[in-house]
Amino acid sequence: MIDVHCHIDLYKNPYLVANDNEKKGISTIAVTNLPSHFELGCSHLKNFKYIRMALGLHPLHANKHTPTEMRRFIDFAKTTSYIGEIGLDFSREGIPTKTKQIQSFRHVLSHISDRPRFITLHSRRAESTVLQMLEEFSIKGAIFHWYSGSLSLLKKIVEAGHYFSINPAMIQSSNGCKIIEKIPRDRLLTETDGPFVKIEGKVITSQDISLVLKYLGLLWNCSYADVELQIKSNFKQVLLPIKKYSNER
Repeated sequence: MIDVHCHIDLYKNPYLVANDNEKKGISTIAVTNLPSHFELGCSHLKNFKYIRMALGLHPLHANKHTPTEMRRFIDFAKTTSYIGEIGLDFSREGIPTKTKQIQSFRHVLSHISDRPRFITLHSRRAESTVLQMLEEFSIKGAIFHWYSGSLSLLKKIVEAGHYFSINPAMIQSSNGCKIIEKIPRDRLLTETDGPFVKIEGKVITSQDISLVLKYLGLLWNCSYADVELQIKSNFKQVLLPIKKYSNER
C-alpha cells in the first residue's frame, strides 16, 4: 500500500507507527508542519527504506513561520526532494492569517521550483489561489491532498498536470465521493492524513488505506489487485522526474 500524506510525528507513538509501516512495506510520505519538525524526524527515520520525511511549512501554523523557520526551510530544501505539508487555508480557521500564508507559500515555492519535487499540498477553500501560484512558479505534478474544492476547478487542476490523494474519510461523505468519481484513474493516489482521520472513533493507520482500495475497486469495477497496480503506477509516475534528477529513492 501507499500513503502519500501521513503525519507520523503526530501519532502518540510515532516510532511504533513508523516501524509498523516499515515492516509491512507501506510506502509512506511522512509530512511535517514546520522545518524544525522535519529536522527532528529525519534523525529518527533516515535509515528507513519505505518512509520518506517531507519538509513542511503548514499554512495553519502561519504564526510559527518565524524568520528562523523560514531560513531552515531554505537550508533543508537543498537536501530533499520531498515537500509537504505546504499550501494555503482560507477556511474560517485559516483566513485570519491569509496574508502571512501567501507570503510563506510564495517563499516556499521560490525555493522548490528549481528541480522536480514530490509536493503534497493543503488547499482548503484556497484551491484556486494554490493552482495559480503553482502555475506562476511553473510547478507540475504536485498532489492536492484531501481536495474539497469545486468539480470545475478539479478539471483545471487535472489539465495543469497535477494529482489528488484521497483518504478513508472522503469515501464516507457524499461530496468526497462525487470528487473521487471525477478524478482520472491515472491522477489518483492514496493517503491517510493520520492521525487526523478517525473511523468509528479509532484513529486510522496506513493499513486502513485498504478501505479506499476496496471502494475504488467497486467504483472502477475492477479487482483489488488491479487498483493496487494503478495506484503503484501513479506513484511511480510522480517519482519518475525526481529519480531522473537525483539518486534519492
